[in-house]
Amino acid sequence: MKIALIGYGKMGRMIEQIALSRGHEIVSIIDIDNPEEFESPRFAEADVAIEFTSPTAAYGNYLKAFAKGVKVVSGSTGWMKEHGDDVRRMCSEGGQTLFWASNFSVGVAIFQAVNRYLAHIMNGFPQYDVRMEETHHIHKLDAPSGTAITLAEDIVGEMSRLNNWTKGTLVAPDGSVSGEAACADDQLAIDSVRRDEVPGIHSIRYDSEADCITITHDAHSRKGFALGAVLAAEYTAHHSGLLTISDMFQFTHPGPPKGRGNGMQK
Repeated sequence: MKIALIGYGKMGRMIEQIALSRGHEIVSIIDIDNPEEFESPRFAEADVAIEFTSPTAAYGNYLKAFAKGVKVVSGSTGWMKEHGDDVRRMCSEGGQTLFWASNFSVGVAIFQAVNRYLAHIMNGFPQYDVRMEETHHIHKLDAPSGTAITLAEDIVGEMSRLNNWTKGTLVAPDGSVSGEAACADDQLAIDSVRRDEVPGIHSIRYDSEADCITITHDAHSRKGFALGAVLAAEYTAHHSGLLTISDMFQFTHPGPPKGRGNGMQK
């Protein structure tokens, strides 16, 4: 398979290594200093472009790739609120293909399935309060993380006593704390911590007077994210439309959701 890379930071370089090890060819690499590469014949011949950039650049990158008929796999977050409807329309009506995920880790995909199932069960036990905490490296700009938001939307979709998620506290790299710990009874608070070089930790805690249930995914490195992105590219090469992790990993679900969410961050 011929792959183009959009964004060539730590993640882009790791994706390159894994793609090459799996027998794929990198035909084009685009970074901030060579945007003209979008117009090259090398980019146009790619079967799939893997995009990891920033919320401000992602949507424009999708448009440039779509204009060349190149399918896109993207892990960029933060663009959904402003451009989500346009992207859905381009994929449903315009014949374009985007595989989007807030997190491509296979372990996170499994964790998301466990999270949905546990929330489905806990909907019947209102004595448990639920709260989430995500921890990431000091270079991460957005808070809460896109993965945390996806997990939170899945929980809200399963629990009738919740209507939305909200930002909780933020512990900055210097140890200062901002935000509010308290939240309304119908909201799920997401607390954020920015510390050292942590690749990503997500914990969901159900607490009652009697006991506490906690599930956690702790990434050891970015390698799992990079491998998942390449697996998504392999999947996307043979599928079309608006794709997500739930298309690639079809875990059995215990029942229909409450009626919210489409699997994509808003």
